[in-house]
Order: sequence, then C-alpha cells, then structure tokens
Amino acid sequence: MNIEFRLHRLEIQGEIFIQLPMVCGNSVSLYLFTLQSSHCSTGNTRLLNSSVPALFAFGDSLVDTGNNNDLLTLGRCNFPPYGMNFHDGIATGRFSNGRLTIDFYAEALGIKKYVHAYLDPSLQVQDLLTGVSFASSGSGFDSMTSHLASVRSLNEQLKMFKRYRRRIKSVVGPRRAEFILRNSIFIVAAGSWDLANTYFALPFRRVQYDVDSYTTFMLKRASRFLKKLFRLGARKVGVSNIPPLGNIPSARTLAGGLTRESAQHYNQAVEMFNTKLSLEVQSLNNTLPQAKAVYIDLYGIMVDILHNKTRYGFEVIDRGCCGSGLIEAGPLCNPFSRICDSKKFVFWDSYHATEAVNQIFAAQTLEKYFHLFF
Repeated sequence: MNIEFRLHRLEIQGEIFIQLPMVCGNSVSLYLFTLQSSHCSTGNTRLLNSSVPALFAFGDSLVDTGNNNDLLTLGRCNFPPYGMNFHDGIATGRFSNGRLTIDFYAEALGIKKYVHAYLDPSLQVQDLLTGVSFASSGSGFDSMTSHLASVRSLNEQLKMFKRYRRRIKSVVGPRRAEFILRNSIFIVAAGSWDLANTYFALPFRRVQYDVDSYTTFMLKRASRFLKKLFRLGARKVGVSNIPPLGNIPSARTLAGGLTRESAQHYNQAVEMFNTKLSLEVQSLNNTLPQAKAVYIDLYGIMVDILHNKTRYGFEVIDRGCCGSGLIEAGPLCNPFSRICDSKKFVFWDSYHATEAVNQIFAAQTLEKYFHLFF
C-alpha cells in the first residue's frame, strides 16, 4: 500500500481544517485536523494545529535527515540510490529511498513537507522556526554506541539544540522562542543501534551486562536524556520504541542461521527494553505535570506489517531493496547496487524501512497518539 499524503485546507465557519489519510489495516480514511480545536474523536479527529508551530527530532537513523553528511562514518548515506524517491531524487542523508516518518508528521500537521537537518548548510530562518532534526544515524542512549560509529551522541545533539535556542531567540525574541518550544512536538527515536550493534554485534557490553541489566542501563540513560530535554524547554515529547530488530534483513543474515529466520533473541531484548521504556514514560508524566510524554509503539505496527504483508501491499519482508538486500546499508548500498521496485519491499536497505512503510508508521501513529499531546 502506497499512501499519498495530500493535504487539503478547508475553511469552514472561520476554522481551517487539514485533511489527511489515516491507515488502519488496509483501509484508508480521511480525518480532519482543525487549527482551532483540540477535541479528538474516532470519527472526526481534530488537533490544535495552531499550537504546533514546529517539529523537532533527536535520536538515530529513524529520524536523521542529514546531520551525518560531514562525518567520516558508516552511518552516512548522502549518495544514490538513497533518496531516489525523495524530492528531485536527492540523497539528503535520510536512510531510505524517500521521506522518513517525521517528514510525514510535519506535512500532516501542516508545518512543512519535510524536516531539515539542523546541520544542513542550506538551512533558512523559516526552516529553523518550523523545526529541524538534530538526530545522528548510529547514535544511541549508550554513549559507547555513538563513539563506536563515529557519529554525534545524544549529548552532542542536546548541545546543538542549545545553540538552536540561542539562534531563534536572536531572530524572533525570547517570548516567541519560548512559545515555539513550549508548543512544538519533539520526537525521540533511539536505542536500535544500542542493541543491534553495541550489544549483539560487538562483545564489549555483553561482557559487562546480560540483556536485562543492559536494557536497564539503556533506560536510565534514556530517562536522563528526556529529563534534560524537558529542562531545556520541551513540553510535548513523543518517545518512539524500538522496532523488531530481529526481523530486519541484516539480523536475519547475521543471527538467523542458514535459513535466515528472524533473530528472536534480538526481539526479546527489544521487547524487554520497550516494556521498561513504556513504564518510564508513564513515570515521567507523573513527575513532570507541566510536560507531556507520549509513548509511540512502532514495534507493534511493524509486526502487523510483517505478518500481513499482502494486506499492506508488500511482497518481500526478509530482504532489503538495495543490492542483495542481505547486508547492504550505508556505503554498501551505493550507485553500483541493484535496485528493485521499492513499493514491493518493507525494507529499503538491510536495516531501514522504505518510504512506503514510513508513510504507514506516520498515518497509524498520528491517528493513535497525537491527540494525547493536547
């Protein structure tokens, strides 16, 4: 299933509505998001869009829109065939053939068509005011993860955010800057690289921790990061859980045996962390009454897609679209790689989803979670 996010602005008795498609299983329906009402119902979903001036992202490749382009790292993809279905076929540094989930969020909320990377050299003032991504592919809650990948850690991303705050204050003044931060939505998506690379692919953390203690270690650092983000002015934070890593093509190749079955020990670790993360988000809401953290379940959506591929319009779930689809990602997925019909594939490379899946992520999570911010 390939969903086109076509926004329609309607003015009805002075209210501006944004109409967009939502997905539930294989059915697509239209919902209205109004600029002047925060009421949400299953029949006519409404969001207070006027209070969402910007969208921000922190984390890893799920939300990195190009912040690694200047780094010497394997966590970089600003070259073809990445971005082949993006605007003008440009490889921006997004780990997909097209847009990411946060790009569809921004469009659906009526903010803009896609989210720029904070370090994009072409960044304009308006891009700053409507939100940017600070994420760095290959980073994680564990500081060792970003160090091993030679990318920007979550602490470095917070430093960039502090610079961002100073920049917008100098442009629009402190009152408007405070309004933007207080009313914008922040998306945090990290942890995948901690488990897939730092824990399972390399021996360092497995010597120190079993799965239970390592996921607790990750959680403590995730909680610390979220509290820092709230202290810096964020008030509406969506926290994505980790998708089923045992089902990504590279995990099947490296840990799924000769028949490339899903790596269930990966998924068990992911489920353990996700359960802890969900409880921590609840705890943060109890201790930070002026803020709102929303737990976003990508794991469940991906499991449903993988179990019901035909209903979603996909044919291939165990290989990536780029090259052989078994292990390619980053520089191994390059202009010399064989390319498939990406609409038939769940995964673009051996780690990351296609634009079609990102569209489904966005549609289902918008419908299920975004009214909780209001």
